[in-house]
Amino acid sequence: MTSGSPAADLRWSEAPYPVLSVDPQARLVIVNEAARLVFPRARPGAPLAEAVPAWLASAHARHVFEDAAGVPAARRSTDGADRAVRGPVGEGSFEAHPTVRDDGTVVWWLVDDTGHQRARDALRTERERTAFLVRSSNLLLSSLNLDRCMDVTAQLAAEHLADAALVIAPAHGSELPVVTCVRGGTPSVELLAVDPGAVPGLAEALQGFPPVPSRWIDPGAAPAWLVPDDLDGVGSIVITPLPGHGVPAGALVLLRGTDAPAFTESEEVFARLFAARAGAAMSAARLYAEQASITDTLMRELLPPVLHQVAGVEYAGGYRPAKDHERVGGDFYDVHPATAEGDASLVVFGDVCGKGLEAAVMTGKIRNTLHALLPMADDHQRMLSLLNSALLNSESTRFATMVLASAARDGNNVRLRLTSAGHPAPLVLRSYGRIEPAPTKGTLVGVLPDISTETVSVTLAPGDACVLYTDGISEARGGPMGDVMFGEERLRRALSECAAIPAEAVVEHVQMIASQWVGGGRHDDMAIVVISAPRTNHLSAVDGHTRGRFTA
Repeated sequence: MTSGSPAADLRWSEAPYPVLSVDPQARLVIVNEAARLVFPRARPGAPLAEAVPAWLASAHARHVFEDAAGVPAARRSTDGADRAVRGPVGEGSFEAHPTVRDDGTVVWWLVDDTGHQRARDALRTERERTAFLVRSSNLLLSSLNLDRCMDVTAQLAAEHLADAALVIAPAHGSELPVVTCVRGGTPSVELLAVDPGAVPGLAEALQGFPPVPSRWIDPGAAPAWLVPDDLDGVGSIVITPLPGHGVPAGALVLLRGTDAPAFTESEEVFARLFAARAGAAMSAARLYAEQASITDTLMRELLPPVLHQVAGVEYAGGYRPAKDHERVGGDFYDVHPATAEGDASLVVFGDVCGKGLEAAVMTGKIRNTLHALLPMADDHQRMLSLLNSALLNSESTRFATMVLASAARDGNNVRLRLTSAGHPAPLVLRSYGRIEPAPTKGTLVGVLPDISTETVSVTLAPGDACVLYTDGISEARGGPMGDVMFGEERLRRALSECAAIPAEAVVEHVQMIASQWVGGGRHDDMAIVVISAPRTNHLSAVDGHTRGRFTA
């Protein structure tokens, strides 16, 4: 039985699936009963283009053209080996397969592909949604800034889930922080004194309760503050919570215009999946902000103070932690001004064993303890003994080296009493460049039940300075090979270049030399404090107000 025989025509016409036979002039020849049900306007003699959807008519024209042109099969516009095409018919989908008969007619037989097409559409949608969730997670988690997370959430939701979106955070006092974004726009932020209870489901979402179905929310009842100016009416609303870590992170409101289709149940479920990721990111950002605020508050108590001139004595200090990304460590210093005229100010300078935050916590304890012992500041030995007992009775196993210095103005000079507890000896820098180690020594604090110290007195003439430093400077390794210790001798040479200059300049010079020596290598915490007797002569300044260099 050939493809052009009457028996073949009978076979096509009685087929249980739609069959269309088209002559070379693109007119219908055979239209079986199944085809008439699918294409009501299809009748023998009718033009194909008037009876079938455009996609099928175009496929037929292309098929005929390629056959007439002799295009090789491998180069033809095909979806398969038999040049099958696929397209919508009504609410369904069909796959059409062409067969060429001997007389030049083309028989199109169609297979209902609706189920397969819906499965393909569902798979494509799921892939797109998965890709969107992955991209959203990456964008949301790329920042720990809460405002940025809210902006990104609103913008992503407006671009991919709705015509407009609002991200509403928990109440800030009597106001709600609201980020609004319409599709194609940029997020805007407002603090609104509104009642969330006026919007069905919003108050519940802000408290973390399950969302109210979209069909239960009347779009016409939406208050004016909920509808962006750029959105022409509201056709449907979705309100879903933004889950957080332990407490709700807020609520997400999705709006579609009156011309857009209403949210489907599947879209509402997907919106909740997106909201879960956005809520987690916002909650993490809020937690980070709270922790950062607490850390900053505590850190301010641990940071070394800014030193200046007190009661006629000049002070300057510098500190560099062991790691550049850290702000505190085990080195510390304080200057406690005298409480009465004529009394001495107390300088506390020390180095706790170790570095980093744990060492910084111990420095905080030591500084607070010494602050409580200020009434006995004239008795260095007693202060250090009481501090030693406090450290031994604590759970910490860390110890410290320290120097206490009492400084008071005596005419043009400065009287110093220096007491070392296991710390490198202070260096006295004379105005003419000579370096003199102060002969004070003592045992570590926080190791033995009893400590012994030796206090010495030093007089600083105008232009003289006393330099307190930690071993992070003298033991810093660097140099050309990167492993040579800086050493006290290099420190003394650096100080000898600073004769008769202000205390702040001495600190800057030593820090610069030490930093150049270390380079990018590892080092311990480095701290330096300079106590100097100001020169009595005038300052040379550019405009009479700026800091100048002391001149003889």
